[in-house]
Amino acid sequence: MQIPVYATREDIKAALDVKQTARATRAIDRALASGSRAVDGLCRRRFYPMVATRSWDWPNGQRARPWRLWLDENELISVTEVTTGGDVVPAESVFLEPNAYGPPYNQVQLDTASATSGWIGGDTHQRTISILGLYGFRDDETPLGETTASLDGTATTVTVDATTSAETGVGSVLRVDTERLLVTGRTQAATGQTLAADIDGQAKTTVIPVQDGTEFAVDETVLLDGEQLLIVDVAGNSLIVRRAWDGSTLAPHTTGAALYAPRSLTVTRGALGTTATVHPSGSAMLRWNPPALVHQLALAEAVNTLLQEQAGWFRTASGGSTSREATLDALKGLREQTYNTLGRKARLRGV
Repeated sequence: MQIPVYATREDIKAALDVKQTARATRAIDRALASGSRAVDGLCRRRFYPMVATRSWDWPNGQRARPWRLWLDENELISVTEVTTGGDVVPAESVFLEPNAYGPPYNQVQLDTASATSGWIGGDTHQRTISILGLYGFRDDETPLGETTASLDGTATTVTVDATTSAETGVGSVLRVDTERLLVTGRTQAATGQTLAADIDGQAKTTVIPVQDGTEFAVDETVLLDGEQLLIVDVAGNSLIVRRAWDGSTLAPHTTGAALYAPRSLTVTRGALGTTATVHPSGSAMLRWNPPALVHQLALAEAVNTLLQEQAGWFRTASGGSTSREATLDALKGLREQTYNTLGRKARLRGV
């Protein structure tokens, strides 16, 4: 199973102004993976949502009440089915706690006023409790528009609209209906739009006329001939751009030149415990968002890793005779803030 990261490849490129090369891409992906897992380890919890069935021994091994099960690191967002001793517990008899501010929920309780008022043992006490649910911290999502073509159960390419292209990067977790998808790559796709007037090859020429400005979004990168343009604003049917983006070369362009955008996403289907299935064109697409501090710390850890690699793991704060090793105080402060806000304090079984 591929494990999600908490920032995207595009986040790193924007932070460090890294140009698109195969070598840089591998380094970024490696740094993002290590940075995200460092956040998990620091906070002693996993933030991404995952559908799974997990089992526990009869809870006396926890020295707990017979109607309460502590989940520890197996925090829940929601529950689909609970069984004890092989019997399904009615949904109305299952309480997720703390109900006042969860999710995440760190314990499951049975309603002591119901027929199933305590956990039941099977032939042995081992793995007698089973819970099918959505595990993780929270399931915060942002709508990203709709798919532009139907998806069968095996396709690994999803074509999306301008909004999804602008707000999604390699590493994003998407959801279509009940299926989750991990974005592992992006390639150019035709936008159906062309240049509406000639433009010269000067960096100061930043207004790009098109037929329909509503077909583009701020922060989307478009390809015009061999030059990439970063859209910083849209004014009517004009795109306000930064020229020669991502290491491309300034060039003049003529009326009718086709515009392309990275709207073809390569995805891993049926990710995070979900099942790949058929989705019609126009299906709503959503993007999962990690907590803001988690995103920021994963990004900072990844950036630090890349810079340390470039410096042979001996970054300096200044050059010349006053050179000294960087203290990384800002990163340490961000780690402390993230742990204090989101870390799971094991001795309390909660935040």
